[in-house]
Amino acid sequence: MKLSRQKMRENVLGRFKFVKTCVLARELCLLVRTNRVVFNTKDANNCCTYIATLCREAGCKEPSDLCSKAAEAVLASEEKYLEICGQSCLKCGESRRPTPTQKPDKRTYVA
Repeated sequence: MKLSRQKMRENVLGRFKFVKTCVLARELCLLVRTNRVVFNTKDANNCCTYIATLCREAGCKEPSDLCSKAAEAVLASEEKYLEICGQSCLKCGESRRPTPTQKPDKRTYVA
């Protein structure tokens, strides 16, 4: 009983970390990309820098580096910014595809 509870705790903490980093980063990124017309370059720079921090905290180094580069690029060229931002979004999707070992256990008992 104690081992299954410990395993369930680890799974929930892992999901919590995923939501507080990856899910939040993706939602914020979507918000920035869909509303970029109303942002000025400094807004986009600040938002992308923060998103890069969330990615780094999640352990996603390559998407984090690309977000940081996009944050710098937006200050110089919107075209370059959009190109780097697109690359980062693709890397984000690649790095977080669920593996067969990450399937939730349907037999979890909650008291």
